Amino acid sequence: MKNLHRQKLSPRFVGPLKVLRRVNEVTPVAAGPLASAGPHDAPPPPLAIEGAPAYSVRSLLDSQHRGGSLQYLVDWEGYLDRSLIRDFHRHRPGTKAGQPPTPTCRPGFSESFYTVFVSRDLLQGQSILKDTSLSSERVKFEDCQHSKAGGFESSDPNFSVRPDGSVYAEQEVGNLSEPIQFMVTARGGHDPHIWETTVKLALVGHQPSVPVSQVNIYTLLSFTLHYHYSNPRVIKFPQKHQKSSSANGLRRQKRDWVIPPINVPENSRGPFPQMLVRIRSDQDLEKGIRYSITGAGADQPPIDVYNIDPVHGKMFVTRPLDREERASYHLRAHAVDMNGNKVESPIDLYIYVIDMNDNRPEFQNQVYNGSVAEGSKPGTLVMQVTANDSDDDTTANGMVRYRILSQTPHMPIPNMFTINSETGDIFTMAAGLDREKVSQYIIIVQATDMEGNLNFGLSNTATALISVTDINDNPPELTARTFSGEVPENSVNVVVANLTVIDRDQPHSHNWAAQYRIASGDPQGHFLIRTNPVNNDGMVTVVKPVDYEQNRAFMLTVIVSNKAPLASGIQSSLQSSAGVTISVQDVNESPVFPTNPKSIRFEEGVPAGTTLTVFAAQDPDLFIQQTVRYSKLSDPSNWLRINRTNGQITTMAVLDRESMYVRNNIYEATFLAADNGSPPASGTGTLQIHLIDVNDNAPVMMPKEAQLCERANPRSKVNITASDADADPHVGPFVFELPSYPSSVRRNWTISRISGDYAQLRLRIPYLDAEVYDVPIIVSDSGNPPLSNRSIIKVKVCPCDDNGDCTTTGAVAASGLGTGAIIAILICIIILLILVLVFVMWMKRREKERQAKPLLIDPEDDVRDNILKYDEEGGGEEDQDYDLSQLQQPESVEHIISKPVGVRRVDERPIIAESQYPVRPSLPHPGDIGDFINDGLRAADNDPTAPPYDSLLVFDYEGSGSTAGSVSSLNSSSSGDQDYDYLNDWGPRFKKLADLYGGGDD
Repeated sequence: MKNLHRQKLSPRFVGPLKVLRRVNEVTPVAAGPLASAGPHDAPPPPLAIEGAPAYSVRSLLDSQHRGGSLQYLVDWEGYLDRSLIRDFHRHRPGTKAGQPPTPTCRPGFSESFYTVFVSRDLLQGQSILKDTSLSSERVKFEDCQHSKAGGFESSDPNFSVRPDGSVYAEQEVGNLSEPIQFMVTARGGHDPHIWETTVKLALVGHQPSVPVSQVNIYTLLSFTLHYHYSNPRVIKFPQKHQKSSSANGLRRQKRDWVIPPINVPENSRGPFPQMLVRIRSDQDLEKGIRYSITGAGADQPPIDVYNIDPVHGKMFVTRPLDREERASYHLRAHAVDMNGNKVESPIDLYIYVIDMNDNRPEFQNQVYNGSVAEGSKPGTLVMQVTANDSDDDTTANGMVRYRILSQTPHMPIPNMFTINSETGDIFTMAAGLDREKVSQYIIIVQATDMEGNLNFGLSNTATALISVTDINDNPPELTARTFSGEVPENSVNVVVANLTVIDRDQPHSHNWAAQYRIASGDPQGHFLIRTNPVNNDGMVTVVKPVDYEQNRAFMLTVIVSNKAPLASGIQSSLQSSAGVTISVQDVNESPVFPTNPKSIRFEEGVPAGTTLTVFAAQDPDLFIQQTVRYSKLSDPSNWLRINRTNGQITTMAVLDRESMYVRNNIYEATFLAADNGSPPASGTGTLQIHLIDVNDNAPVMMPKEAQLCERANPRSKVNITASDADADPHVGPFVFELPSYPSSVRRNWTISRISGDYAQLRLRIPYLDAEVYDVPIIVSDSGNPPLSNRSIIKVKVCPCDDNGDCTTTGAVAASGLGTGAIIAILICIIILLILVLVFVMWMKRREKERQAKPLLIDPEDDVRDNILKYDEEGGGEEDQDYDLSQLQQPESVEHIISKPVGVRRVDERPIIAESQYPVRPSLPHPGDIGDFINDGLRAADNDPTAPPYDSLLVFDYEGSGSTAGSVSSLNSSSSGDQDYDYLNDWGPRFKKLADLYGGGDD
């Protein structure tokens, strides 16, 4: 018996067989336990099953041919011989008799349900020991990648499936009297998909009751479909014990039926609810039984997909199923009595949703982008397109195949690419890819399920854009064999020639970018060729000045190449090299000082008129006779003079190393040399005079002032030193000594040497009066001959406290202010006070004189500080309509001069010289205001050009014969009804105006 290769048939196969009718003809079929036929009979005509949908064996075979599975078309319980499957394949449409079909690898388990029968020889008593192999058969799994499975996982921790497919006991199992069923999952080595199968363990029992191997496959198919729809199978709860008929009264264990999964096709059209199976207990004849189901799909989400008739045990599916949402259900069937007591142990029901081809392949992207290098050989991988089908990929419904529908453009041939029908890999099929001709191909790819069957499969399309990438298969070529240019001598960073190049590779890539190299003609590196990044041209640039007197022309050989090396098999072009002729233009060059800067050494103190050196320049223009003249540019101390013709330098003053313009014993002067060329050119040179020090500076003593206590003590001393502007060896050590005259110096003071540069001044006598003393000291340096200097140090002698510091009183006494100085200070203070007092008295007297001479008007009537002029506004619009021409100045004044004297108007200005008014101060004294007014009145009366005060004032000439009317008719209003009392409310500034107009008769 083949435990894994056969499955147990349900008892419903043993029973009367319904009448099958042929399409267009009814033919009775023999009734009996099973109608048998020869195992190799030809397939019968299409059949229809009474009470079932219009299925036929031919349609089932066609479905199998399209990739459906035969296993779910056969009933699940019983022993199904593999010879039946082979018999089916012999008569499968499209397959020749005697030839096996072309094998197609389908990843997953070989069976969706395994029944493993455990031999009783493995029992140790009633138990199976740990790590015991339960059967020699294997659970077969294939991932189609020629690799082992990633591992199996069991839902029952007591059992496991090893990588080789053998079933082992992981723990000691105490009892196998009842079948054990568990789920096994597997994952492929290169595929994240998870596959599931069911394994059921049972002890070896009796043989199958029906010789299934003799049943014809087509009769079995029709028989299965008939009972699946009209008489669903009955699933009974297992019987626990059954008495033996032997007289010894022993009981034996009865092997229960193995319950296989229930297969339900998805997308069924109903009608719903549709009956699947019937659950029955053997005790339903003795007592009332109530049936129920639990699990996902019943009382757990998704709820109410399945329900059961609690009285008759009929199990229904309530709506169409979708395998893509849920592929399987695990339910448990329960049987209880009327009181709710458990009558039977629950049984497990596994429901698998049979896949239908109801989903098209879907590409992951609608547009795929790939690339392939031009010139690639046939068979080069370009890219991969991937389409996923939500249907079961272990069946043909989910097996996708690819093909290319079209290629655009059809160059150089229409089939430049091919595609792997199973993986979606796109390869080159022919040679001839050239980016310069076709830079991109558009490929339309079709994905079809049902293993690519265009008659039954569903299809979808996507676009693949294949870009042909560039390789360096086109060397750069210069557009000419020779190029020329010219450059002025001594120029730098000047482009002298432009080399044009052609490269058919992709612009602005390394395959296109040009590199230029000077192969010969420039041994000293005067030129460099830079690449223009925009147009790839070569710019011949001067990087090192060229000299016309040395080279009048250059003949360069230039080679151009790409940054990227040429592709294999591509040779350089003959046009990748060219000659470049560069002519050098002569220009007037500046005179050059051969040694610049030039250094000379001299002792300081050389007298004026001494010749130091000749600082001459050379003219580089050898082919032109020119004269060079010299001049001085920079001479900070104005010590030097240069001869204009020969560049001889002499001194104008004594050179002093200690000058502020000498830095680090070096004095610098700059000179200019200019030629008489056209245009003139000039050059500069620097002369550095290194001055050697001589002992020409006497030392100077420091500090100039000091402070000592009036009583001699060890802490009362003054440290003195000296500074010398000369340098070694004309400086220290210094010699400090007191002069012999006056004699009081050596009698009162003494000097002791501390070091070569320092000495100490002390009191020789025990006490000296507090005062400021000028102590002369002679300081001598170490020069040859030495120089001495008599310096005076002011020493303040003062009383000191216990710490040796001068007290405040002593400091004042020692500051040198005697009695005469103090008296002089007091006299100055008294004189300052007297001057202040005299100034105050003069100011008071002046104020009295001002009050004695009153003003011409009453201060109360003086409103000069009360009236404020804010602005002057013009009249309204009705005042703007007047003739401005009357105000224009006449072009000539002849008519005025010729007018008789007797008819002159009083408001016309006389044509005579104006009188000169007496010069008066602009701001007269207030006390002389009366005299000021009288002087002005007399001057106005005696001025013939001034109009009288009671006449019209002439502001401007209005022209002769004015057309304006008289204004004498204008008169101010004399109405007495006007009330001016409101002026009193305008504040004190309008009080005077309110008194004039609002006071009535007053």
